[in-house]
Amino acid sequence: MSEHKQFGDDLSLYALGALEPEERRLLEKHLLECADCRREVEALRGDMALLALSTSGPKPPVPARQRLLDAVAREPRQARAARRRPWWALVPAFVAASMAALAMFFWIQSTKLQRDLASLEKRSGQQRAELQRAREIVATLTATDAMTVTLVAAQTPPQPQGKVMYVKDRASLIFLASNMPMPPSQKAYELWLIPMQGAPLAAGMFKPDVHGSAIVINPPLPAGMEAKAFAVTLEPEAGSSTPTTPIVMMGAGA
Repeated sequence: MSEHKQFGDDLSLYALGALEPEERRLLEKHLLECADCRREVEALRGDMALLALSTSGPKPPVPARQRLLDAVAREPRQARAARRRPWWALVPAFVAASMAALAMFFWIQSTKLQRDLASLEKRSGQQRAELQRAREIVATLTATDAMTVTLVAAQTPPQPQGKVMYVKDRASLIFLASNMPMPPSQKAYELWLIPMQGAPLAAGMFKPDVHGSAIVINPPLPAGMEAKAFAVTLEPEAGSSTPTTPIVMMGAGA
């Protein structure tokens, strides 16, 4: 039976009907091919029958009884103990599986945290860039050395402008005009001082040159006259005692 040792340990359990279904199936497959093992099983079953008869009939032969007991007491317990590992033998495998699952969990969490950190850094960088642009805008708007230029449409003709410098205590007045169109024939522009109270006072007649520029310097005015505003109208060349409409330009005192 040495060549059938892998099945020999299970023969007595098979004869007793104590094998598990899978082990029983493998052994029965072997028995179909092995005459020696079949004879061993039959001998064991015969010994079991003699032992059963001893409980109610004659005492069985000592060799048969001893042979059955020896077969049961042999290696099968050790072999089955080796095949059926105790539950604590699975602890290392359970711990390894738990550690692997825990490592996977931490890896997933680490990956998520890295993505969140990258997103926060990106948003923070955008906010820093926007803050820097806002600071540059404020710095430009509040710079004392900034050049301010007003742009107009290229095809738009320049508008007439006039600037008055007036000192009431000396009755001193200088008027500068620019971009003034040439008045019609027998017409001229007249400057008016509009006082705080009373009727407007004539402050000089003028016609622009070919460049639209004109100047009025120290027209005859009463000293100490408080000016509320100044205006320019289009009048006859000899002048008028009161302004006529429409008013060409007008500006209030600061």
